[in-house]
Amino acid sequence: MKSLYEQMGGSYTMQGDYALPDLRLSEEDSRPIGVWGQQRLRFLKQRHRVLYYNLLTSGKLHDHLADTEERAQAMFLRLVAQYARREGLTEQLKAEKPMEWVQRINNIRARVREVVNLEVIFA
Repeated sequence: MKSLYEQMGGSYTMQGDYALPDLRLSEEDSRPIGVWGQQRLRFLKQRHRVLYYNLLTSGKLHDHLADTEERAQAMFLRLVAQYARREGLTEQLKAEKPMEWVQRINNIRARVREVVNLEVIFA
């Protein structure tokens, strides 16, 4: 009589007196996990452990983090460009007053980082 594992296509290898299941890890997604994905991972581990363990045990954690990374990065770039355009940060300003341009773009990036954290990472 076959075990449920064997009925589902699994196999065993004998190691001495023990029959050990031949387990294979699923193919790892090659999409990178950057800063945003790492922040999401920390958030899930600290604040949403049930969701974290569900994603981990189902093999969907890497996909979730990679999707979060892509969404957050796209939102960050889009919002920085929108804010800069709305606040008049031009290449001309960058050439004429580089320090002012750096200060203003850093301010925009900080504000956008907060928005992305609230909307994507901590949602």
